[in-house]
Amino acid sequence: MDGLELALLTGAVAASGIVVLHAALVPARPSVSVQVARLDGARRSTRRTVLSAAEAAASVAPDRGLFGLQAAFGRMMATLADRLEVLAAERGWRLRRTRADLAVLGRRTGEFLATKVVAGLVLLLLAPICWLSLRAFGVPLPGGVPLSLALVMGGLGFVVPDLALRGDAQRRRRDFRRVVGVFSDLVAMNLAGGRGLPEALLSSASVSDYWALVRIRQALAGARLSGSTPWQALGDLGDELAVAELSDLAGALALAADDGAKIRASLAARAATMRRRDMADVEGEAGEKSQSMLVAQLVLCTAFMVFLAFPAVHNLMAQS
Repeated sequence: MDGLELALLTGAVAASGIVVLHAALVPARPSVSVQVARLDGARRSTRRTVLSAAEAAASVAPDRGLFGLQAAFGRMMATLADRLEVLAAERGWRLRRTRADLAVLGRRTGEFLATKVVAGLVLLLLAPICWLSLRAFGVPLPGGVPLSLALVMGGLGFVVPDLALRGDAQRRRRDFRRVVGVFSDLVAMNLAGGRGLPEALLSSASVSDYWALVRIRQALAGARLSGSTPWQALGDLGDELAVAELSDLAGALALAADDGAKIRASLAARAATMRRRDMADVEGEAGEKSQSMLVAQLVLCTAFMVFLAFPAVHNLMAQS
């Protein structure tokens, strides 16, 4: 493959990506069912946001210069995210694990899909641009490098957001599990103080503005407005966030909703079990970090010994 054929092939790949991006940005005409699904998803993910002084100043900044470019890029990403969310709903993409991870992080599905598409397209176009720049400066490079490198980098740009999402969601779920254990203790203490189960749940969720307790409090408030039971709302939240501990807690509350003493004993035992499991996880993580530090120390010591012994070994081998 000579340089001309490679340039034509690279240009065709780039043009295909631009055409796909343009098609994604074209305003769609979703059906009524898709619009209802989008409204229902927006209702479930509605949350209040408090802007800081800097964010409020940036929001009212004039739309020019660098701020104008950022605003234009933000509008483009919002349009692409909306289009991809409609496309996912129309195609029936379930994305169960991805949606659960996004729900834990409080992000929209369209934003995540737009990030994947843009990251993959940017890295796909980066390799040919770098290759052409180096060739323009006279650096000799083989002709088959840009196409293979562009495909590899484009694939990485499309996959890396998934890996980052999994790691962030795992950390958030670990925090949420710890909060569920504390929440169970608080509910048991409120029940021991003579409160009813719904009041004990709402009071326990109102002790702090930590994000996990805010999500629980919003679910309980939504259940009160819709007329459903609090434990059903907690179960739905646990299923949405893929937090098994919260779903188990909701099941226990539903089974023993009429017997306060058994609920208190069950909640106390459940909270103690969660604390022991959390301590075991923390001890395991500490052991892994200790082993990593030990390996790093051994590598440093070995490298230092090699550095000290190299001159003597080199002299002996030179004399022989």
